[in-house]
Amino acid sequence: MSTHQEHQGHHDHGDHAAHGEHGGHSAHGAHDADGAHGAPSEHGHVGHGAHGHGATTWKMAALATLHCLTGCAIGEVLGMVIGTALGWGNVATIALAVGLAFVFGYALTMVGVLKAGLTFKQALKVALAADTVSILVMEIVDNGVMVIVPGAMDAGLASGLFWGALAFAFVVAFLVTTPVNKWLIGKGKGHAVVHAYH
Repeated sequence: MSTHQEHQGHHDHGDHAAHGEHGGHSAHGAHDADGAHGAPSEHGHVGHGAHGHGATTWKMAALATLHCLTGCAIGEVLGMVIGTALGWGNVATIALAVGLAFVFGYALTMVGVLKAGLTFKQALKVALAADTVSILVMEIVDNGVMVIVPGAMDAGLASGLFWGALAFAFVVAFLVTTPVNKWLIGKGKGHAVVHAYH
């Protein structure tokens, strides 16, 4: 009887130990599952905030357009000055101005991304992707305005009409290009490709 009770007690103890081990394992598993669940959830939340496609603001678009406009303005004014000084016709002068606008527009972006450690070839690819559409729209608009304003292209560098029309053209180009840049950035294109290198 004593042996039987001892055996029964041993059996009960084994069941209890197994139960305790199982319970501990379950609790541990639940903890792990909860921890595992919590980590991705937190990571996902952070990831969404840092890298998600958040709302593209007008400020972002305006700054991108201003960046483009700066390079375009330098190239275009230089082209206008050179073409006019050499006595070129309107078509040749505009062609030079547009060409230089692209050169300076790309160069301004490249200077920024080259500081991030990219090679010249990589920086050129980023600049082409970031600025091509923006510069193209800008040049079509501001040169179109210059052609439309009566006498602006023939006014000469010493004329207030020429510089006034050019300033007006830049303002119109800025207003037209900003929504374009906002749309591009929202799609992860245009100046959105430059943000990774800032």
